Amino acid sequence: MPTLREKCKTFRTLHESGCFVIPNPWDVGSAKMLQALGFPALATTSSGIAWSLGHADNQLSLDQALSRIRDIAESIDVPVNADFEGGFAVEPELVQTNVQTAASTSGVSGLSIEDSTGDPAKPLVDFTLAVERIRAARAGIEASANPVLLTGRSEGFIAGRPDIAETIRRLVAYAEAGADCLYAPGLRSMTDIAAVVNSVSPKPVNVLVSTDFTTVAQLADLGVRRISVGGALARSAWRGFLEAAREIAEQGTFAQLARALPSAALEQQFAKR
Repeated sequence: MPTLREKCKTFRTLHESGCFVIPNPWDVGSAKMLQALGFPALATTSSGIAWSLGHADNQLSLDQALSRIRDIAESIDVPVNADFEGGFAVEPELVQTNVQTAASTSGVSGLSIEDSTGDPAKPLVDFTLAVERIRAARAGIEASANPVLLTGRSEGFIAGRPDIAETIRRLVAYAEAGADCLYAPGLRSMTDIAAVVNSVSPKPVNVLVSTDFTTVAQLADLGVRRISVGGALARSAWRGFLEAAREIAEQGTFAQLARALPSAALEQQFAKR
């Protein structure tokens, strides 16, 4: 098993050139399966973890999230980026403390801080405060003494404020405040994605792909360094589960179970560890 510093170094190197996919597991089993498929790094999904624990997204406590993040990071050899939501706090001082705890104790090589509030009337954190929170997250990482990579996220396109100019303004400010990687989930226009890449260059950009609107090759051509899928793999797994379970509950038949992977195939994948 590589050391944390070795994983952090590997993770930073991945962001320096080319384009890589960083899929999102939600538990140890899904993390091990993705590693077995050859992905060079993984990123947790807050929604996927929450659903696996019977909660809606953004309803887990800091301790609940850290426990699952730590389990995932310690179970595999590749670097893990933590979906650290909004830092589990509003005020920068508490964001700094929580980020320092995560960077010191969870085994992650990176983590992200977002600027959504959960309030439909005011879905984004005030600009000045949002920048201060990124600066605080950077300070928390520095205090941890671990070279964890910080991703600054601007949530406007998934929080009801799809304004590309404001998104870019925030991402540029987050980069200046200490974010190593920039991320605006919800972007689907190739023109918008290119604008973000060009605006924060040379810092790397992560793009969320949760539908089939693009390809790895197309995003690589735009200069995107990192591609994640958020909760999409978890949603895909839940769809298969629910379709089979509903058929049993509502019809008393079992046809959907014929689509299940053979146990031997799963055993073979997990035996590779």
